[in-house]
Amino acid sequence: MLKKISPFFFLFFTTSIFSQNHSGEVGIIVDNDLFTSTVNDQYYTNGIEIFYRFLSQNENPNINKKIVEFKFGQYIYNPHTVEARRISRHDRPFSGYLFGEFGINRFYQSESVLKTNVQLGVVGPSSQAEGFQKLFHKAFGYKPVEGWDYQIRDAFAVQGNVLYSTKIFRNKPSEKIDFHLQGEANFGTVLNGISIGPLARIALWKKLLPVYDSNLHGASLNSDQEKYKEQSEFYFYINPNFNYQIYDTTIQGSLFNNDSPVTYDLIPMRFNGEAGFKYRKNHWNFHYVFVYRGKEVDNARNEGYFYGSIGATYLLH
Repeated sequence: MLKKISPFFFLFFTTSIFSQNHSGEVGIIVDNDLFTSTVNDQYYTNGIEIFYRFLSQNENPNINKKIVEFKFGQYIYNPHTVEARRISRHDRPFSGYLFGEFGINRFYQSESVLKTNVQLGVVGPSSQAEGFQKLFHKAFGYKPVEGWDYQIRDAFAVQGNVLYSTKIFRNKPSEKIDFHLQGEANFGTVLNGISIGPLARIALWKKLLPVYDSNLHGASLNSDQEKYKEQSEFYFYINPNFNYQIYDTTIQGSLFNNDSPVTYDLIPMRFNGEAGFKYRKNHWNFHYVFVYRGKEVDNARNEGYFYGSIGATYLLH
C-alpha cells in the first residue's frame, strides 16, 4: 500500500515545503453517508481528500488571484448493501479510486471562477478501498463487508476536470444574496460527463464576501494578512444541477477491457443537488454539505442516494 501512495505524499509534502514563502492553506474533506443517516450505507459510501493550496504569482489585471492546489484522495463505492456475497445482491459494483491531483484556480475581478485540474491514480484493488472499508467497519463495529471479490478490476487513471462559474444579475448587487451559473466537465479514463446548474449564496452573518475572497470555491487565501482578521463569512448555499454521464469506470469497468466481473450501463441524464453551510473566521474554514445524487445505474434495484460532506481548512502564514 505504501509503495502505491508514497509518490502522492512525496509530491504533496515537498510542494508544501517549497511553498512556505507563499500564503498557504491546508485542509481535509471527508464524505460519508453516515453524516446524513445512521442506516444509509450505499453507493458512494466514503471519500477523503487532503489538500494544500497556495497563492501563485499573477500578472493578469483581470484576475484577482491565482491559486495552485495539490490534493490526495480516495473514493469508495459499493452496492445498496455491504452484505453482498452473492452477485444477485449487487446493484452497483464495489470499486475504489485512489488519486493525486494538481490544479490551478483563477478568480477573476468579475467574480467569475475558472478551476482546472488533472489527476493520476488507479481504480480497482490497488486503490486499497477494500482494506480501508473493512478496517473502518471492524473498528466501529459495523456489519462485516462481503462482496469485494467482485470489484472493478485495476485500471490506470488519467483524469481532467474544468469548472467555470459566473455571477449573474450583476446589475442588482446585494450583500445578502447572490446568484451564479456553474458548469463542470470531466474527461479521462475514469469519468466523462458534464454538469450545469445555478448556485445561490444567502448570507447568515454579516455580508457576503466577493467570490474572489470567499471560501465558496476555496479563495480565502490573501497576501494581505490583515484581511484574515477583517474578513469572516457564514452563509447557506444551494446548487441544483443536471448531469449528463458519458462513462464511469467505477460502474462500467475499464475503457480498455471487459474483465471486471460485475458492471452496469449508465443512465445518461440525472438530477443532482447540494446544499449546505460554509463558515470562515480568522484562519479557519469549515463546511457541512448535504449532497444528493440521482439514480445513475441502469438497474431496477438502484436508486438515488445522498451523503454528507464535512471539511475544515487552516490558513497558514
